[in-house]
Amino acid sequence: MEKIIVNTDGGARGNPGPAGIGVVVSNEKGEVLKEHAAFLGNGTNNFAEYQAVATALNILKKHFGKKTKDMAFEVKLDSELVQKQLSGEYQIKEPGLVPLFVEIHNFCVASFPHITFTHVRREQNKRADELANEAMDGE
Repeated sequence: MEKIIVNTDGGARGNPGPAGIGVVVSNEKGEVLKEHAAFLGNGTNNFAEYQAVATALNILKKHFGKKTKDMAFEVKLDSELVQKQLSGEYQIKEPGLVPLFVEIHNFCVASFPHITFTHVRREQNKRADELANEAMDGE
């Protein structure tokens, strides 16, 4: 089964403050297939982290179409809280994040049956972090 690695990062300066996201999509060989950065306006760090994952799933669906059901995906993020919430280990206590969680969950059920969310150290997520910072700088 083909495996795709996705690194995502979201951040906000001031928390809440100007927020941005970064997404890097790679194949198993480490070859970058797509990069994406976007400014979100004002938001929290957690909102930006969730938005980065939701955006990544949309990018994957557009790029691979129906094939996503027969592929494996590993989403790597440096927010342990968001990773554990998306993996069902932690409850979501911030009401504003629930709609994004539901959107991601439903998207995974419908199109990504072989997806895992992995926490990585910040230094293992450098390019996604750079893209998120570029988005915040370019507001």
